[in-house]
Amino acid sequence: MEPTRIFDIPYWQHEKFPKPDALVTKVNGTWKPVSSEEFLKTAEKMSYGFLALGITKGDTIASISTNNRCEFNYIDQGMLQIGAMHVPMYPTISDSDYNYILNDAGVKYIFVSDEALYNRVKEVVKTVPTVKGVYTYNEIAGANHWTEVLKLGEKNPQPEKLAELKKAVTPNDTATLIYTSGTTGQPKGVMLSHNNIISNVIDAHPYVPIKPQSRALSFLPLCHIYERMLNYLYQYSGISIYYAESIDLIGDNLREVKPHVFVAVPRVLEKIFDKIMATGNKLTGFKKFMFFWALEIGTKYEHYGANGWWYKMKLNVARKLVFSKWAAAVGGNLELVVSGGAALQPRLARVFWAAKIPILEGYGLTETSPVIAVNTLEPNGSHFGTVGPVIPSVKVKFAEDGEILCKGPNVMQGYYKQPEATREAIDADGWFHTGDIGTLVDNRFLKITDRKKALLKTSGGKYIAPQPIENKMKESRYIEQMMVIGDGQKFAAALIVPKYAELEPWCKENDVTYTSHDDLIQNQKVHDLYRSVLDKYNTFFGHVEQVKKFELLAHEWTVAGGEITPKLDLKRKVILEKYKALVDKIYNSHEG
Repeated sequence: MEPTRIFDIPYWQHEKFPKPDALVTKVNGTWKPVSSEEFLKTAEKMSYGFLALGITKGDTIASISTNNRCEFNYIDQGMLQIGAMHVPMYPTISDSDYNYILNDAGVKYIFVSDEALYNRVKEVVKTVPTVKGVYTYNEIAGANHWTEVLKLGEKNPQPEKLAELKKAVTPNDTATLIYTSGTTGQPKGVMLSHNNIISNVIDAHPYVPIKPQSRALSFLPLCHIYERMLNYLYQYSGISIYYAESIDLIGDNLREVKPHVFVAVPRVLEKIFDKIMATGNKLTGFKKFMFFWALEIGTKYEHYGANGWWYKMKLNVARKLVFSKWAAAVGGNLELVVSGGAALQPRLARVFWAAKIPILEGYGLTETSPVIAVNTLEPNGSHFGTVGPVIPSVKVKFAEDGEILCKGPNVMQGYYKQPEATREAIDADGWFHTGDIGTLVDNRFLKITDRKKALLKTSGGKYIAPQPIENKMKESRYIEQMMVIGDGQKFAAALIVPKYAELEPWCKENDVTYTSHDDLIQNQKVHDLYRSVLDKYNTFFGHVEQVKKFELLAHEWTVAGGEITPKLDLKRKVILEKYKALVDKIYNSHEG
């Protein structure tokens, strides 16, 4: 039978594609495989352990990990098949967000990967009365290890009870709560059912035409629905999953694992490309000439032979002499890379396709489990600059303002304990309002043209709500106005209008001389003052939200100047255009 609940998938995999290396993690320098059978046995013992701890259907268990690992699957499978809900969390969010989420979800137990996270969470849970225990994946002195739950399960096996509980879980039961940042900065728990995610797995399955004996490298956080859904898809397809050691070691892991598929955000692909470029720049003579000649050929790549026979001949030469080395650098076996989470530069996509590394850009949100549309390897299945055709069981239409509306079995059940926010997001006819503006290209390919929401999205695919950061930073007596930027960029930065009524007396006290505001904001002492202010307030935010760089402005934003509305709201687009040179300076310099 086709899986209908998430926990059916590993059983399906073991029945259809029994594997000695279903899950693989690197331990002490060696890749350690876990068979599909061992995975299921371990997960069942975890289920017994959770039952012995008193976990019942509808309870919540959280996990926080700095890297992907087999343990995620054990606890995920273990809790889901007894009807509990998984609350995976980012390791980089602020302590106040941890506190809010753990309390809001009423979490009973937490699993963390390492000592640093354990020490943070140990403090946070002092104000979370529902938490009964914290377990760690790594061995940490004084901490409860995850295998204690496993041993508890071994001592208290309840196979009949487990079979009964599995049967009681329906496809429409909530499987997970995934908290996302809202525009107000208050995280919202997205309720996804088993069916939400399973429908997405089955819809996306034909677009990953990888054989069961293939390998996937997994490195994007499993707490994000994007990598997590693909994790289930790999299992459903019988693909072995190798968990990368860290983002920093992706290059080494690609060469060791030689994967056939992985999923990425544009920032990761940019880093891979940067390393390739660094290698090219070290070349000399004819080799360097050929490298950049091939690169130029690659930037002009079009699908389906649209460039004609002469281009194809040049491309074949480029592939043989240059691009073949690129393919070797990423393991030599890559058949498919899926990119999502943020917009991918079409130029980058063209170059990788030219190098026979096909990158399929897709689109979706946590609220849509996540895939709405994705480019494919099928004939006429890809179009550069778009996020591809809408997947089979999902419908898309456009509101009057061009906002993309989505309906289908992948659309969330709602925001946890937030009926008003749910009604705002999903209208009476069941259409989910994405907050993104789009259009159809060739009446087939979805193209994202703008973002309706004020949320920023980094090139790493992380959302940043700028207003709470701006409001907090403006508590400083030295900041008059501020706009956080970073949409599509590597990190958050800011344009700041100083509060000159406070800054000028500070300058007098600190022997800073100047002839004008333009002169004042160039002063290194002033720059250091604002760096210290930002460093102070950055501590209130998660790593991704922290303002890494800034530029000071000589003149205040006004209604007359067109930078703010009569209600004093920032006209973000206008400010970005007006100060484009400064924004470029922030992101094009080599610092940060």
